[in-house]
Amino acid sequence: MSLWKDRRFRRFWSAQAVSEFGDRVTEIALPLIAVTMLDATPSQVGMLTAAVWLPNLFSLFIGSWVDQRRDKRPLMIAADLARTVLLLSLPVAFWLDVLTLGQLYALAILAGTADVVFSAAYASFFVRLVSREQFLEANSKLSTTRSLSFMAGPAVGGGLVQWLTAPITMIVDAASFLFSALQLMRVKTEPGPPEDAPEPFWTRVRSGMRYVLKHPYLRSALGCATTVNFFNLMATALLVLFAYRELGLPAGVIGLAFGIGSAGGVLGAIAAAPLTRIIGAGRLIAAGAVLFPGAMAIAALSGGPLWLRATGLAVAEFVASFAVMCFDVPLNSIEAAVTDEQMRSRVYGAFSSINYGIRPLGAVVGGKLGEWIGVRETLLLSATGGIFAVLWLIRSPILRTRNLDGLRQVPGTATPAVQDR
Repeated sequence: MSLWKDRRFRRFWSAQAVSEFGDRVTEIALPLIAVTMLDATPSQVGMLTAAVWLPNLFSLFIGSWVDQRRDKRPLMIAADLARTVLLLSLPVAFWLDVLTLGQLYALAILAGTADVVFSAAYASFFVRLVSREQFLEANSKLSTTRSLSFMAGPAVGGGLVQWLTAPITMIVDAASFLFSALQLMRVKTEPGPPEDAPEPFWTRVRSGMRYVLKHPYLRSALGCATTVNFFNLMATALLVLFAYRELGLPAGVIGLAFGIGSAGGVLGAIAAAPLTRIIGAGRLIAAGAVLFPGAMAIAALSGGPLWLRATGLAVAEFVASFAVMCFDVPLNSIEAAVTDEQMRSRVYGAFSSINYGIRPLGAVVGGKLGEWIGVRETLLLSATGGIFAVLWLIRSPILRTRNLDGLRQVPGTATPAVQDR
């Protein structure tokens, strides 16, 4: 049965869809508040970006705390409501004329923390919402919606900022989180099974990291994804600067190129499931791990007349967006299939503390290299270095996995999983 016929999934999907589009609005509005209203310097804007990702460094501890709760849905609802209140504080401060950079930093950290709580709870909630046989279909549908938000969200956000001003635009994202919370209240799932022997908090923290590092699938996935994220953020930190200054593209053309390129993410999310059936999950993940960072070379090598430079940027974004879906959708499904039910949230925390925690470092290194060896050269270095992420998969059972049949959850003792050949 298609998931579109499942009322619970439709409600959750609608919550995520609205929330994702709201997030794209905030990604434009928040830095614009800092730059246009608070005269923030490039360094201060960089710190604001770092503040958004900072809570991921504590994902290990947050995930272990979340894992102590059998029913994760109330935590997800609370995280959505917390973000609603936080975002509404910006227009209130604007109307009272007390808006400061300090408030933006605090909001970024607190909202980022709520996002980590939501995501850690989601790891367990997801497998209670859909059956194992529907993991790929569900991930594909959710990823497609996210990709669509990257196509339409920035354009809508830019128009709203110009029409309403950036602080007032934040009400849109606040409303999206409120809608998400209300929809989640209507999605009924069974709580996870009780633990045989409840563990102390610090034991959970250690066991979560140990489980990931000893797990034959998760260890390789973590190494590959972290390497990709480090080199990708080196380039991402410089891409708009490169397009504007080195390619000489007007801001409108840059936005159009990104919007057109983001269509690759939609196509990739739709194609991930059938491609998995054709070539196998492991091979598709490996192809995505090479093409996603490697696509940056297309932009770096662009030249010629304006239309050709803009096309190069759009093609690079299209290939990268398509490839990252081919990487994420099957890999997320494999991780869900092999992770022990009672370890999911702490595993998410351990995984994210490294995988997402590396992103601020990648952005800082990219900025420094851009000043030292040049922006174009840094983009090429990013593309070259990112390709080597696939080496983590060569001796991994992931590469030999065709589908989820035959995979089983690995108990907390981290014994090897059965691999699907």
